[in-house]
Amino acid sequence: MLSGQDAVAATVSPERQRLGRLIISVSTFMLGLMILAEILYTAGVISFGFPNWQPILIAFTLWSAALCWGLILRDGEAGWRALFVLPAVLFTLALVIFPTVFGFFIAFSDWNLQSATGRQFNGLDNLRQLWADPYFWNALGNMVFYVLTVLVQYAIAFGLALLLNADIKAQKFFRVSFLLPFMLSPVAVSWMIGKSMLEYRFGPVTNLLRALGWDNPSLLTTPWLAKTTIAIMDAWVWIPFMMIMILAGLQALSKEVQEAARVDGATGWQGFWQITFPLMLPVSLTTIVLRVIFQLKLADIVINTTSGGPGGATDTISSFIFREYKDRSNVGYGTMIAEVYLIIIIIFVALLLWATSRFMQRHS
Repeated sequence: MLSGQDAVAATVSPERQRLGRLIISVSTFMLGLMILAEILYTAGVISFGFPNWQPILIAFTLWSAALCWGLILRDGEAGWRALFVLPAVLFTLALVIFPTVFGFFIAFSDWNLQSATGRQFNGLDNLRQLWADPYFWNALGNMVFYVLTVLVQYAIAFGLALLLNADIKAQKFFRVSFLLPFMLSPVAVSWMIGKSMLEYRFGPVTNLLRALGWDNPSLLTTPWLAKTTIAIMDAWVWIPFMMIMILAGLQALSKEVQEAARVDGATGWQGFWQITFPLMLPVSLTTIVLRVIFQLKLADIVINTTSGGPGGATDTISSFIFREYKDRSNVGYGTMIAEVYLIIIIIFVALLLWATSRFMQRHS
């Protein structure tokens, strides 16, 4: 039986293979040379280059076409099969890898859109500013609070899933009703609840609280109340997501095991804690990990409801970055915050997945 390379050699002539390799090598070298020249020109190291990155985008498109052509010439039928995967790879390179690398380039720059001087390389100044920025550390501390609320959301979602898994009347109606918040946009929720129902002067909720005897129901102007209110609105949107995943796991559980436990005299609490909950651990951990990842991007409710106030009490890293870009036009510093936060997220999620995997192996 022929190996992969021997099979290619049997179907593709050596001349075509050499031509394919030549096309791939030359096009890749030319693209890399153009990118390097543009980086050096932008950094002021050399005096020639392009006025913007548009020629690099055109070169990347041409390189993509040359890569496809070279693969077909070099690998024959295998090259045609590779074309089905190549668009996803090129898309990831263009819209994920390159922006991330380019973001690091911008992060070490003093670039304020309101300044006439344009972008200037400033080394580690942005990093030093971030380290000494109390608003950044405040937003990072708030993110710890918001992430911890996921555990409360999980407990509520689990209870609702148990309720909807039970044999109750109007079960389908309640399932649809509990899913309604998840169907709404967080922006719509923040305006509907945060800007309307919780408005200090005329909001129906604040008026009700006054009628009940609360003289100053400042739900969005008192720091700890504002943070709690944001967490409640966020939970209202996302608990249905956790609930539906847990409900799917509950419905997949074997009914025979639960019935055997009841026959053996186990109470409802014993059956849940010793059978249902352990069997649901894989689904529960998957749900929590996904929810934590979504929570790390929390921004829209904060931006539209409090804009991070009062005094940064409700700020998240994402809303803080948004204000650096929009209000202060500080592209360089905002990008540095985004890149540092990306590194923090990668490390945190990697450790979370590692701990989850170890926990599951220990209890499997």
